[in-house]
Amino acid sequence: MRKFLTLIFGILILVTGNISYADGDLWDNFGDQNVYGQKPVSDEDFDKALESKQKKKKNKNIPKGEEFRQSNETDFINKVDTALPVLCISIPLKIGEDGILPVGHYQVKGEKENGQPRLKLYQSSFLMADIPAVETNEDFDQPEINFVGMIDYNDKQYKIIFGSVDFNAYAIVDTAE
Repeated sequence: MRKFLTLIFGILILVTGNISYADGDLWDNFGDQNVYGQKPVSDEDFDKALESKQKKKKNKNIPKGEEFRQSNETDFINKVDTALPVLCISIPLKIGEDGILPVGHYQVKGEKENGQPRLKLYQSSFLMADIPAVETNEDFDQPEINFVGMIDYNDKQYKIIFGSVDFNAYAIVDTAE
């Protein structure tokens, strides 16, 4: 009976005791093995690299405040967006007397020819429509300088609005029936 109690008491001590057989932590077992051939980096080196990346990211932002001088403001505006705005036409439109502009997406370029503003609608590099427009000072409550849109004018007509750095204009077009 004593042997039995001693055995149970010994098992209880082993089970409830906090026994640790490892020295160090789990990463000590890996040593200098590196699958990808990378060199270990110290915390200081990592912090320096992180700071330099953050400085580069900050320098890419648009300059604001005192650093944004009047002399480079015009250059910045000219470089902002050289792409043409895109107009989504959801209903066929009548262009001219017998032309129909089908449903689709069109890049719109505003040009003045002989002092008269015109809206040219392109798909790829193909001119799909050349519409006479009326120049206006109204910005149509648009948040951007370069914009194009199509709004209802009446039951059978739409107003295509256009804005750029050069001029704002609109054209009233009939729906194709």
